[in-house]
Amino acid sequence: MLDLTLAITHHLLIFGLFGVLFAELISVRAGMTVEAVTRISRIDLWYGVLAGLIIAVGFSRAVFAAKGWAYYSHNAYFWAKIATFLVIGLLSIPPTLAIIGWRRTGAAPADDQIARVRRFLWTETALFAVLPAFAAAMARGYGAF
Repeated sequence: MLDLTLAITHHLLIFGLFGVLFAELISVRAGMTVEAVTRISRIDLWYGVLAGLIIAVGFSRAVFAAKGWAYYSHNAYFWAKIATFLVIGLLSIPPTLAIIGWRRTGAAPADDQIARVRRFLWTETALFAVLPAFAAAMARGYGAF
């Protein structure tokens, strides 16, 4: 039952994170107001919370669930998934810092600042799309070494 519970929780958190990323992507756009920046800063906070929960539940699943750490730690797709998630996390830092800066100034951001943040968000979204492929390959035993 623990395996099932961790799997369901992990998947729901992943879907939630993608929803938050998508909400951020469609909210960060030219002509943003100060109120929009405040709303986006709350969305971005949830992005960080969900990412942290995904890591905690994901590693709990890898260690305590049915397949165990020996299965995951010797799988190239597992490490590719972790590396991709790490890159996505690193790419989320510049948008977060920009949003914090916009909120602190109390002024709407310039369109060039928005365009820069959107490039990061689009890259995160594109990389997010490969995570299910790595997960599916890993779950089926591909990439074992």
